[in-house]
Amino acid sequence: MLDSPTSYQLIYATVRSIPKGRVATYGQIAELAGLPRQARLVGYALHSLPERSTVPWHRVVNAQGKISLRSEGGAATLQAQRLKREGVKFNARGVIEMSRYRWQT
Repeated sequence: MLDSPTSYQLIYATVRSIPKGRVATYGQIAELAGLPRQARLVGYALHSLPERSTVPWHRVVNAQGKISLRSEGGAATLQAQRLKREGVKFNARGVIEMSRYRWQT
């Protein structure tokens, strides 16, 4: 059940709720989607999105406020560019200040 399309749809609906200029963690999305302790499932769901998806996957970062590395070349750069366009700032080490940019529900 945890990797069912229904779980993915819950995750996608939750990610769609993140406002521009804010980020959420994988664990936060799992909790809000009713899938506690399933942060990896969130990663799997986002990884399986079609290329032209409108789900704002770029607003999901790891608990340290960093972009998680992906196997696809350029995805991390694209994610950073999209977040910067929305006003999210990174420090010199490439970390987002979560106290400022984390989505509060």
